[in-house]
Amino acid sequence: MLLIPAIDLKNGRCVRLLQGEAAAETVYSNDPAAMARSFEDAGAKRLHLVDLDGAFQGKGANLASIRAILKNISIPVQLGGGLRNAENIEQMFELGVSSVIVGTMAVKNPDVLEEVIQRFSGEQVILGIDARDRKVSIEGWQEGTEIDDVEFALRWKKLGIQRIVFTDIARDGMLTGPNLEALGDFARRTGLKIVASGGVSSMEDLELLKTLEEDGVDQVISGKAIYEGKLDLKEIFKC
Repeated sequence: MLLIPAIDLKNGRCVRLLQGEAAAETVYSNDPAAMARSFEDAGAKRLHLVDLDGAFQGKGANLASIRAILKNISIPVQLGGGLRNAENIEQMFELGVSSVIVGTMAVKNPDVLEEVIQRFSGEQVILGIDARDRKVSIEGWQEGTEIDDVEFALRWKKLGIQRIVFTDIARDGMLTGPNLEALGDFARRTGLKIVASGGVSSMEDLELLKTLEEDGVDQVISGKAIYEGKLDLKEIFKC
């Protein structure tokens, strides 16, 4: 199980939101590049980066911070937030991002995403599914849909998607533990590689997630638990 630390960018700072609410932010660092370097120094093998301003505004933002992070670390970086067209995605790859995470585009501009998947490899384009009660949410969680998460995933699997970041919105930032039932069901029914996101709060949660590895849940993203000291990266990566 690969643990991927997360950095959420807002106005050039490293923040965490509560339940995705832009007004409910906690600032953890004014130097995201230094934070990214500290994660790499602790042993992280990959970084999860989210442009929150991009997610809310529908266009990429925080370019200076993204560039600084990419310049400051050598581990692969996956980026999501505000990637609404092929030009956004191409720009991120040119900057040095190893993979992009798209969600809203898959709902609102599916034809464009199909072209992107054909152009880049399946490992480079990851589908982000943000689910509330198993229904897909888009536009930085601000807009709900009636799209079933499994049906949505299977549709894109046929078009070349190999991996999904599955976020349980109700658990994100709450430190209440991951939704194992939903994760397991989603992984088994889709047959895709799954990155779990939302709710991880302890080593015990990581151990519970490991029980889903055979179902395809092989990676997990954590943000708040790391910033709040509930997960010690050096101890985890030392094992």
